[in-house]
Amino acid sequence: MAKNKAKKPRKVLKKLLITLIIIVTLFGGGAAALTGFINGIDDPMVRAQIWPIIRYVPFSLLSYPFKPKTNGAVSAAKTKAGGFIKGICHPDEDYELIKGAGIEWNRADIPYPFEKDAGGNRIVREEYTGWKAEMQEYAENGIKIFAVTPYPEDFLDFEGIDPRDPNSEKAIKEVAVFLIQDLKDVIEGLQITNELGVARFMYPLENTEQAVRFMGIQLEAVAPYKGDIITGYNSAGPQPDHHGAMKPYHKYCDYIGVDIYAGCFSGPSIMNRIEIYDFIPAFLWSFTGLPVIICEFGYIGGGMPKTEEERLEILRGYGYNSEAEAKADIENFVKKLPENFQNDIKKGANGDPAGYLFSDIMRNHLYRELPADVVLKNYPHTPEGQAKFYADMIPRLAKNPYIIGEFLYCWSDSDRCYVCGFEDCPTETRWGIVDRNGNPKPSYYAVRDAFGNIK
Repeated sequence: MAKNKAKKPRKVLKKLLITLIIIVTLFGGGAAALTGFINGIDDPMVRAQIWPIIRYVPFSLLSYPFKPKTNGAVSAAKTKAGGFIKGICHPDEDYELIKGAGIEWNRADIPYPFEKDAGGNRIVREEYTGWKAEMQEYAENGIKIFAVTPYPEDFLDFEGIDPRDPNSEKAIKEVAVFLIQDLKDVIEGLQITNELGVARFMYPLENTEQAVRFMGIQLEAVAPYKGDIITGYNSAGPQPDHHGAMKPYHKYCDYIGVDIYAGCFSGPSIMNRIEIYDFIPAFLWSFTGLPVIICEFGYIGGGMPKTEEERLEILRGYGYNSEAEAKADIENFVKKLPENFQNDIKKGANGDPAGYLFSDIMRNHLYRELPADVVLKNYPHTPEGQAKFYADMIPRLAKNPYIIGEFLYCWSDSDRCYVCGFEDCPTETRWGIVDRNGNPKPSYYAVRDAFGNIK
């Protein structure tokens, strides 16, 4: 009895110490961290989260050390998934090379399934049927499918279903039910759309309320049909605004998904710290009590900062001698950019194309650079730094019992940035664990070894 009494205070002190460490880790940067956060407030996504952060995050983190790290929902989800999920986004059809890295799941986007024929009748798109056949082939080769449902924009483009209109809810639910029923023998995981809160993915939705409703009604619609298919949704970073508003729909979720890219994008400096990979899953677990899947995480394997003169030279190539000149003539400036870039600005600008294009993150695309402060300490943006990141981060995340899976982003380097259209933009071209020709990079072997140690 005496020993038990002695241990109890030590356990309490240990929990209090862990809590203190979390607080110091997050806010130990003091003025620098606060300054970094304030500098990020020009990003609408950051601004929308200020009050939810104040409302939800402190209590969730303070209570985290005192909560159990697993529950029945975790056990049930892992049973459905067949164990810890070891996945990757957008692989090529090199099945043996994929499995050779210890990867067992393919996370892939579902094309919108319908379109109208010349007579205005709904028909199934060939792109969708081709995708379904491709996924079936993955499954037949022993690779499970974690499918992501279509984006809000797709409903509008292919069938004129405006997801902002409350009268469209019935049609949105019908599409979701069609997909879960049609793919029930192909997929083993389902994510309702992707990263609503990021402008390019959220378009044409205008606010958190619309985004939450779009996700929630689909989760509710597929619930009676999903069987052992694990279902949920994801966020880009912690997004307490979305997760707080999604509470009524959590009863339909097997997991909460989150995408984390610390050290890869501009923004508040506090977000470019390795501890973010501890903080965000801990918050989500403490706040929701649902198992967490890291639906996307990765590290850019190349990229350098540019000098002021190099940035100016890029502007001169468009006929401008300063950012001020470009902003003053923003409509014409945007027309000179690649079509991909123009489309992204249209979706994300929210009436302020100059502010959007020259915001922290989009500047990286315009100047095709990774600024000096966009990096994690001890993990340079090189093939070797990328490999070290995976070697350290895969087990770091997996040690948390409530984290039931990880999807790396992504399989292959790209020829061209899908956001801005530039070939030499590092932001969306150098994520792969294999190169553009499908040859393994150092990170391939780091992933193989790290996943191999997870049982």
